[in-house]
Amino acid sequence: MALEVIDVARAIWTGVISFGLVSVPVELFSATREHEVSFHQFERGTTDRIRYLRVNERTGKEVDYGDIVKGADVGEGEYVLVDRKELDEIAPGRSKSLDIHQFVDLDDIDPIYYQKTYYLGPGSDETVKTYALLRDALAEANRAAIATLVMRSKEYLAAIRVEKNLLVLETMYFADEVRDPREVIERMPARTRASSQELRMAGQLIDSMTGEWRPADYRDTYTDRVKELVDAKRAGSEVVTAAKAPEATNVIDLMDALRRSVEKARKDRAEKPVGKKDGKADLSGLSKTDLAALARELDIAGRSSMSRKELEKAIASAQRPQRKAA
Repeated sequence: MALEVIDVARAIWTGVISFGLVSVPVELFSATREHEVSFHQFERGTTDRIRYLRVNERTGKEVDYGDIVKGADVGEGEYVLVDRKELDEIAPGRSKSLDIHQFVDLDDIDPIYYQKTYYLGPGSDETVKTYALLRDALAEANRAAIATLVMRSKEYLAAIRVEKNLLVLETMYFADEVRDPREVIERMPARTRASSQELRMAGQLIDSMTGEWRPADYRDTYTDRVKELVDAKRAGSEVVTAAKAPEATNVIDLMDALRRSVEKARKDRAEKPVGKKDGKADLSGLSKTDLAALARELDIAGRSSMSRKELEKAIASAQRPQRKAA
């Protein structure tokens, strides 16, 4: 269950971070937002909207949200009814405390436990210094604070870490919420070893496709296609269907598929436009990872120990004869 965003302009939770005898007032804001196309439901063949109502199953009458309480099933058709106010009263710190229990090495947390990201801002102008103290101490130690908080009748495990100049809270799954893969995967991968030649070729493919992580390079193309579908149907145009997914690679053809994949990846990288500066290829826009991969393709000696500037110089030198010959 992810925390629900009420209003992007307002904090969705306010409280204090407590560690030791130090308390830091903070405000919680959602760090992400969804961009899917919003659909309503209609009865097929009509323009009649389908709506959900809260209905008393005995009387058939609609019930106001404020008159609804929760019921815990205790077996044999019996329920214990609990009011929302009663749930709030038993919450630690009355749902206003973000209690730190431990500090751990940030790299020790398996990403499978992360659920959703939130920004933590200072609770007031007067407490910015205390907030900054916790932030800077965590950043210097490369630690995450493991904490718990209660919001809307649910307790969350959370990791507080530093992102640039800000404290970031990651809601996390509890250990018993993470499934053992052996319980859900019928065909667990066998302990088979690929041949050394296949492993080497797969490594070359990974190297040729390696680059710098730039989130802005990626876009939700499916949502784009949904919008195009809506626009096309509105205009009465023909709807273009997407290509089918590729067939599974036959084990017998694996080496050939790997070889052709490496060749294509190298060709794509070579054709990637490189800007020019004073008539020369401008390599400054490439990451050091990209430069190292390009140097590997050009078979530049000593590339593994070169600095970024040395890689740029060596690549430019190696490419110069190729461009003249072309």
